[in-house]
Amino acid sequence: MHERELALDDALAARLIQRRFPELSGQLLRTIGTTGTVNRIIRVGDEHVARFPLLGASETDLVAEADALAELAAAIPFPAPRPYGVAPPSEDFVSAWSVQSWLDGDTAEHDSSASSESLAADVGLLISSLRAVDVRGRSFDGRGRGGRLSDHEAWVMECLARSAHLLDVPRATALWRRVCVLPEPSQPAMSHRDLTPFNLLVAGRGAESRLVGVLDGGGFGPADPALDLVAAWHLFDAPARQVLRRSVGAEDVEWLRGAGWALQQALGLGWYYADSNPAMSALGLSTVLRLLTDAELSTLID
Repeated sequence: MHERELALDDALAARLIQRRFPELSGQLLRTIGTTGTVNRIIRVGDEHVARFPLLGASETDLVAEADALAELAAAIPFPAPRPYGVAPPSEDFVSAWSVQSWLDGDTAEHDSSASSESLAADVGLLISSLRAVDVRGRSFDGRGRGGRLSDHEAWVMECLARSAHLLDVPRATALWRRVCVLPEPSQPAMSHRDLTPFNLLVAGRGAESRLVGVLDGGGFGPADPALDLVAAWHLFDAPARQVLRRSVGAEDVEWLRGAGWALQQALGLGWYYADSNPAMSALGLSTVLRLLTDAELSTLID
């Protein structure tokens, strides 16, 4: 999916696990095919999973992710993986990597539970639970999404320039121009920071879907409170989106800023992963379509 991905085969993964976590050696290793774009995922036995960064990561960063994952898992009323350990870089594999507990479940899809008001209420409860965690004086760390929408202007313009064959670029541009200048929040809130369908585990499909697990909590931290509202646009049709909106009590500006974050994220998925990760590309295009056809947002750009 990316240039300069680190090489890792099954034999090397087995050696690395045996060296750093000998108590796990000898267990069956199974590479897990996912839509994820950051880590290669290898299940270790029945209870653990090893995560090997595709582009490399420092030990300091992965220890911080483990701390964030533990904080998130303790704060939410849904199951989440727990950190097990972090391995430093080595001559065999020049990135740090980690092991955490395995969590069973099926990942959500952008279209299979679009009308599920029960799932929308669950995701609203999740977001409210994250926001209830004390920020403790922390602020946005400057990495990825979560700062100011306007800081992503150059990236959004590049994505729009590459997407003429995929989406209605004039309408997407008009929407971006309206949402990127919205007033910023007065205070950050604790946020998952990547509430895409692939990070949510669900039971059932269709209208009766329920949330049964939350993955990839290593980015848990302070951010724009509207950031986690991307889940509304990635997952749901208009009626279900309103269930989520009422659940978290999002007022107009916050709701629109959440749409802005969803647009910023989705525009980068469609063209970038068109060949290397079709499921991720399809998510981006679906989200953009929801944004551009929403009745409330259309009043801003028509």
